[in-house]
Amino acid sequence: WVTGTGGGISLKLGGKIYVAPSGVQKERIKPDEIFVMDVEGNNVLEKPRCGRELKISECLPLFVNAFTMRDAGAVMHSHSQNVVMPTILTPGNEFKISHIEMIKGIRNNETKKAFNFSDTLVVPIIDNTEFEKDLTSSMAEAMRKYPTTCAVLVRRHGIYVWGDTWQQAKTMAECYDYLFELAAKLVAAGKSLTPKDQNTD
Repeated sequence: WVTGTGGGISLKLGGKIYVAPSGVQKERIKPDEIFVMDVEGNNVLEKPRCGRELKISECLPLFVNAFTMRDAGAVMHSHSQNVVMPTILTPGNEFKISHIEMIKGIRNNETKKAFNFSDTLVVPIIDNTEFEKDLTSSMAEAMRKYPTTCAVLVRRHGIYVWGDTWQQAKTMAECYDYLFELAAKLVAAGKSLTPKDQNTD
């Protein structure tokens, strides 16, 4: 879900933040291309040693939101078409879906347990800005308003997903992507995303 050079990835480990640079293909990143920051994201502890002039990701302050407000261990940012679609199809500021098995792959941030099949998964949507860093405060507000969420959608832009580990963040990113793709197909078919039970529209 990181087509072109879009999207971003960051890990927190040993009191440091490791950030993928901007403008590179994320699936081809090498260890010597990573920025190492302090845990607040204010100071560069190590610059990339690859010899190229790389730029740190503009996503950094949004990654820091997840690290400081949720004590996340990893954050992923995607521009996948599947995650953009629900932000266009949903008129309000909440994406909701229920009675889909893959919901069980998403963790409730408050209970630290997986959501159930019949639970209604709610993902907040914030409006996009011209520059990524300007999303910081609205993302933080959404995280405070929706304490159960492990993701924030950005309208016509993408998504931020976090977890305790990179494995957990990746797993949930894949589940969210699946749910959003399915939601677009359900809407196109005239089906409800939040039926009263599994036998209704």
